[in-house]
Amino acid sequence: MSMPASHSSTGAPVTGNSVAIKNFAFAPATLKVRVGTTVTWTNQDTDAHTVTSAGTGGPLHSAALATHATYSYTFTKPGTYTYLCTIHPFMTATVEVTR
Repeated sequence: MSMPASHSSTGAPVTGNSVAIKNFAFAPATLKVRVGTTVTWTNQDTDAHTVTSAGTGGPLHSAALATHATYSYTFTKPGTYTYLCTIHPFMTATVEVTR
């Protein structure tokens, strides 16, 4: 039996509107969306995590998310948005927003 065509290898950009936080990682690591898309992050780990823009001035600023908690943000401008978990800064990912 082969894998479905929609299966993507780790690290490859994925389209959609949700990001899972599990095993101390954001999945997918790169999400591609169109302007106007609301992306929702869901913490599936037992440890708390944040969704926070890398650098200063970015739009992503969640509170610490407990297990099963969610954070949503609607992207209104095209660009590449890199973010991390401020509790575990090795956890990084990107949302690529196009028109």
